[in-house]
Amino acid sequence: MSKDQQKTQKGQAIPTFTEDEARAYFESQRWPDGAVCAHCGSKQCAPMGGNPTREGLYHCSACRGQFTVTVGTVMEDSHLPLSKWALAFHFMASSKKGMSALQLQRNLGLGSYRTAWHLAHRIREAMKPEESEATLLKGNVEVDEAYIGGKPRHGDGKVHKRGRGTSKAPVMVLVERNGKAISRHLTKVDANNLQMEIIENVNPSATIQTDENPSYNGIGKRFEGGHQTVNHSQKIYKLGNACTNTAESYFAIMKRGVYGTFHSISKKHLHRYCVEFDFRWNGRAVTDTQRRDIAVKGAEGKRLTYRAPIGRVRG
Repeated sequence: MSKDQQKTQKGQAIPTFTEDEARAYFESQRWPDGAVCAHCGSKQCAPMGGNPTREGLYHCSACRGQFTVTVGTVMEDSHLPLSKWALAFHFMASSKKGMSALQLQRNLGLGSYRTAWHLAHRIREAMKPEESEATLLKGNVEVDEAYIGGKPRHGDGKVHKRGRGTSKAPVMVLVERNGKAISRHLTKVDANNLQMEIIENVNPSATIQTDENPSYNGIGKRFEGGHQTVNHSQKIYKLGNACTNTAESYFAIMKRGVYGTFHSISKKHLHRYCVEFDFRWNGRAVTDTQRRDIAVKGAEGKRLTYRAPIGRVRG
């Protein structure tokens, strides 16, 4: 990174990379102990020399394959310079309410909105935790639902319902008090879907805390801490230790991102935005640079083509 860096309001640096610096950065994050073959996993690798050879190309003596740092990552087959990839990772990891593809296009000087859109989704794929890294939520776990989508346009002649009858997309979030969050896009908000998500993502020793939604009735039998509720319809927002304020704080950030940054989110890609907001929430205790590094490390072993199928949506 160059020394010419612009400071953010928190004193953290927005980095600028030359192409060589960006390549060195990605290699250091993926291979801290030296290059490893992207094809066979061997460490018998060396940079290829000679003028016709493109920069960053390695040769493996074990399998005789050639590779660069992007092979086997979300960046594979991309024609974008690595310097733009590095900056895009930083923007998306550090923007609290997200960064739209149009803003990425402007900030990175990209010639196509479609390129920026695909770039953003590939970085969201890198932010997705591995299933082997998933840990069950513990302690007091707050659970809530919200309906995500753009605000209705006034005067469009349509009837816009609110709450559970809305045409917006339902999202459920489970938040460990003072810990991490897991959000899910649901096609239907019913007892089966809500309770199955809780059972799959929460440790049996936990205490479940929700509002008065009857769909959660009976869930306490599955957890040692039982089920505590607060009745929002009676304007009760905290009862003893029970509340859903942390879950509502999560949704406040997500909704500000939808309304103020993205404006509209396709339902078939909503699960990717959930991953993005989870990632930043779960990394809120570290610096922007550290959060970016975590995302870059998560890029390995993942691919997302332009016509990739949509992800799992319960319901």
